[in-house]
Amino acid sequence: MKGRILTGDTPTGKLHLGHYVGTLENRVKLQRDYKTFIILADLHALTTLSSDPKIISEYTYQVALDNLAVGLDPEKVNIFVESRIPEIYELAAIFSMYVSHTRSLRNPTVKDEIVSKGQGEHFSLGFINYPIFQAADILCVKANLVPVGVDQVAHLEQTREIARDINRVVGEDIFPIAEALVGKVGKLVGTDGNPKMGKSLGNCIYLSDSEEVVNKKVMGMYTDPKRIHPTDPGRVENNPVFIYHDVFNSNKTEVGDLKERYKKGTVGDIEVKEKLAKALNVFLDPIRKRRAHYEKNKDLVMDILDTGTKRTREITIETLNELKSKIGLQ
Repeated sequence: MKGRILTGDTPTGKLHLGHYVGTLENRVKLQRDYKTFIILADLHALTTLSSDPKIISEYTYQVALDNLAVGLDPEKVNIFVESRIPEIYELAAIFSMYVSHTRSLRNPTVKDEIVSKGQGEHFSLGFINYPIFQAADILCVKANLVPVGVDQVAHLEQTREIARDINRVVGEDIFPIAEALVGKVGKLVGTDGNPKMGKSLGNCIYLSDSEEVVNKKVMGMYTDPKRIHPTDPGRVENNPVFIYHDVFNSNKTEVGDLKERYKKGTVGDIEVKEKLAKALNVFLDPIRKRRAHYEKNKDLVMDILDTGTKRTREITIETLNELKSKIGLQ
């Protein structure tokens, strides 16, 4: 029997290169070896878009396009919309009875968000419950493996704790202890050199960006701030342009040559960036073509979501009924 994967995205905007190296690449690689479920976590999007909720449905569609564009096969994976499976919420309600308030607040990602956004005591209860809902998303299909970005590993640990607690209470292992799978690049730096790539920071290259947009963003990328002239020896380590070259430029001979010349001061930033832009556009071109195909067939995309959601809901109902039976609620 195949193992199960649960992974997905909170639809707060289109997906970018950081999402690709963080989880999308692994989704595509593993879809033949695992029964795969891709969640479009639209309810979670309310934690940041509660004042403009109507945009979430459009973002959900755009994120679905991004997942299909990178090569996920709807014949092999189930792409589903979280809010259309109410049984997930019932699972989350049961799980919340096994998580203390202090444990919720100790989640490092939750703590970091509260501090970084200066929300004080004004954060929503839904935000604090985010990791519990995420546990319900994962355990509703009894996933064994969860491809995630490095910043989501802490959330998964809470899922593992919940699974262990429930298993202990019922006296048998009804839930697997899911493992995290972090992408080959745990966190891709932004084009501005910021360690965090984010839509709100304006430092992303999106999977749906046109060739012209990619060229413009690359030419504006942050490099070595101490390098004033093309003849100055430059720093390759931690240089965003070369980080992107290492990840996305398949011509490793070219990358090696550029690095050596950059360190010697015999190549300018313009040439290095032009070659990066070309490599990125080569990488993105098949993704753009698949996206264009699905954009022309919106009814097909909707059918894919309907089918994936229906299949996932059937499994979720089975999981919920089993849990309720084991703890005496049926």
